[in-house]
Amino acid sequence: MRTFFPTLNALGLVLVLFGAVMGFPLAVSWWLDDGATYAYDEAIVITLAAGFLLWAVTRNGRRDLRTRDGFLLVAGTWVLTPVFAALPLLFYLPELSFTDAYFEAASGLTTTGATVLTGLDTLPISINLWRTFMHWIGGMGVIVLMVAVLPLLGIGGRQLFKAEAPGPLKETSLTPRIAETAKGLWTVYLLLTVACGVSLWAAGMPPWEALIHAFTITGLGGFSSKDASLGYFNSLSIEIVTMIFALAAGLNYGTHFLAWLRRSLRPYGTDPEIPWFFGVMALSTAMITLFLLPSNAHANFAETLRYVSFHVVSIATSLGLATYDYTLWPVFAQLWILFLGSFAPCSGSTGGGIKMIRAIMLYKQVYRELIRALHPRAEVPVRVGGANVPDTILHAVLAFSFLYMVSIVTLTLVLTASGLDVVTAFSAVVACINNTGPGLGAVGPAGNYQGLGDFQIWVLSFTMILGRLEIFTLLVVLTPSFWRR
Repeated sequence: MRTFFPTLNALGLVLVLFGAVMGFPLAVSWWLDDGATYAYDEAIVITLAAGFLLWAVTRNGRRDLRTRDGFLLVAGTWVLTPVFAALPLLFYLPELSFTDAYFEAASGLTTTGATVLTGLDTLPISINLWRTFMHWIGGMGVIVLMVAVLPLLGIGGRQLFKAEAPGPLKETSLTPRIAETAKGLWTVYLLLTVACGVSLWAAGMPPWEALIHAFTITGLGGFSSKDASLGYFNSLSIEIVTMIFALAAGLNYGTHFLAWLRRSLRPYGTDPEIPWFFGVMALSTAMITLFLLPSNAHANFAETLRYVSFHVVSIATSLGLATYDYTLWPVFAQLWILFLGSFAPCSGSTGGGIKMIRAIMLYKQVYRELIRALHPRAEVPVRVGGANVPDTILHAVLAFSFLYMVSIVTLTLVLTASGLDVVTAFSAVVACINNTGPGLGAVGPAGNYQGLGDFQIWVLSFTMILGRLEIFTLLVVLTPSFWRR
């Protein structure tokens, strides 16, 4: 048991920090006197007590974290923190079951945005703020924040960053020290959030709503303070601001950081994912718009373009906000935008899915195999951004993609075996593993996940965490060899 003391000690510190973070919605609730203060009081006390207790019991086993410790801490953090994040919801909404509260908290922290709650318009501002603030925390990752703090406490952080960082190129760091990298990423993240909130306010959104939705958009979450999501505001200017910042959040934050650090736009020109990212968005918008025009889904071309462009950006980046029930479109259009969330976000973004960089590598690997079929002796390197991609990375990408597809098929079969119809089951799994939020059928943008059974909710909670940790980080911890000394 003492083998795990360093991980448990660090996990205790994570919980202490998480309890302190709850002070933000508590302060808002106290300031606005919205009637939810007691929920945060109790949640903070329980979270801090649990964190301090875990830290105190294991403090004699502290040491630098190794690779195995890093994977265990990351997995443990994403599985355990929703338990404590759910406490304010449980205390304020006593009719809410622990299963649903855990799902809501996991959805918030994994930036999925799938909800089991209704009556959002009547909830206190601080409760809706906490829901979207979880998006903001989880967007960049609780662990990346701790990477900047743990070294000050004598606990190394590079293993954590490697386990948490999205995308296949985890070994590259933007600055010589990992703590500086984490701090730099959070600085850019904060600046983008402030700019988003101010822009939404300028576009006509009330101040508190602007803050709530800024957390959602920069975290690419999907929670809203309105049952009608962003459609409640029916504002083209708000939709344009949302699309601009969703696209920015869908890019690699490492690229944002380098551009800010060098005071130059050149990093955007050298990022190999960006042309593909915007190309997929533009092509999808044009094709779906042209596909919908003959069906008269909307009054005219301008209205069709408005709804299509917003939902292509929202679903493809895994934001998940909606202004229209796109399940009223023909099935082809629904499936197109659903699958966009599987690969469109860039690596190092707050989006989900396999990431654009892996999709590029898969495409180029398939092209290479076609050339080899015609010319068996040809040497055809896979190049991304002007550099050759080593076969080790290509093999890892292929293995990840295989696990990704197997996970979707397996989890869909599990849900259909539990009695869910195939459209709802499949789209729910795809939406949750990609951290997108809305799916099709009963879990489409006009509905939510409230009607699902407890078993189905737990399966999808697991699916969200599996997708957020990009499958390998969680599955590694579940293998028997991981626990052998």
